[in-house]
Order: sequence, then structure tokens, then C-alpha cells
Amino acid sequence: MGILSSSIARKVAMALSGLFLVVFLTQHCVINLTSVLDPDTFNSWSHFMGTNGLVQFALQPVLIFGVVFHFVMGFALELKNRSARAHKYAMYKGSANASWASRNMIISGIVVLAFLGLHFYDFWVPEIVHKYIETHPEDPTRYYAETVHKFESPIRVGLYVLAFALLAVHLWHGFSSSFQSVGFNNKYSKALKGFTKAFAIVIPLLFAVIALYHHFNQIPH
Repeated sequence: MGILSSSIARKVAMALSGLFLVVFLTQHCVINLTSVLDPDTFNSWSHFMGTNGLVQFALQPVLIFGVVFHFVMGFALELKNRSARAHKYAMYKGSANASWASRNMIISGIVVLAFLGLHFYDFWVPEIVHKYIETHPEDPTRYYAETVHKFESPIRVGLYVLAFALLAVHLWHGFSSSFQSVGFNNKYSKALKGFTKAFAIVIPLLFAVIALYHHFNQIPH
């Protein structure tokens, strides 16, 4: 029972960290969407997020910890589950046993984690260098131009779009299963599952559209 309880506790912890990251993902998408709809609002919100002490020194470390914790826990559970399978199925029926998304969570998770590394390299590291190493005077209007510049390269944009596609796969199974892991099972479960599936499509699609918009919008006609 001890091992079972520990396994359940890990799944709940991973589910809760995943739900926390979904909240961040939504907030991040909303802010990024303003870069297409209203650059001034994007500059204003980005400046607030980049200079607010609570965000920088409290929420940001929690977010980084949440990302690392979620993926480390996910990899650990996957490895444990694989090692626990003493006998393989006599005949594996693919999606008859599990969906493609659920069978490949480890693959989509690795790609998403690699994307987060690229994203940190593209945006977070330059921001830290700008503010704390080179110590430039703060310009509250710089964020839009810097963001657009990052999407000049078609290779980088292609990698982003691919990562968003794999993020959709990851969310397709992971978001809904998170509620199951925390014991959410009532008359609203079916509607909630529909919402999580829609979220898994819409949010990554919006991110991809934003990247493509900035890439093609800066090409002279």
C-alpha cells in the first residue's frame, strides 16, 4: 500500500503542477495576443510583468520551479510505469488500449521541455542580461519591437509552430487527466472534458498564429 499511496501522491502532485502551468499558459497567451491586437497594450503589460517586484522575485521563481517539478515528476512516473510492466501485452491494439496522445506523453513532454529551453534562451535570458548585467535604462516601449525581431527567422518560427503542435498533443491528454488525478468526477465532468479538449487546440493554435503573424508581417511587400 505504501508504494501505491506514493504513486498516487506523485500523480496528484504532477496534476496540480500541470494545472498551475495551464493558468500561466493562459495568461501568457493573453499577453502575447495583445502584440497582434494592440502593441501599446503589449508594451504596457510586458513592462509591468518585467518590472514588478512580486512577479520577478516571487511568482517567476515559483513558475520555474513548477515547470521543472512537473516535467521531472512526469519523467519519473513514466519510467516507473515502464519498469513496473513485468509482462507486455500479448497483442497491443494501439488506440484500443489508449489514445495516441496518452501513449506519447513522454515524447510530447520532451519536445515541450526543449521548446521551453528555446523560449528561455530567446526571451528570458536576454531580459535578465538587459536588466541586470548590461543595466540599460528601462524603455517601456521596447518589448514589442524586441518580440517581433525574434520571429524574423523562418527556422525559429518553424520550431515554435512544431512545439505548439506538440504542446496541443500534450494538453489533449494531460489537461483532462489532471482533473481525474485530483478526483474530480461529477455531473460536470463531461463538460469539463470538452473544455479541456477545446483549450488544447485553441491556446497552442493562438500561439502559432501569433508567431506566424509577426514573421510574415515584417516581410516587405
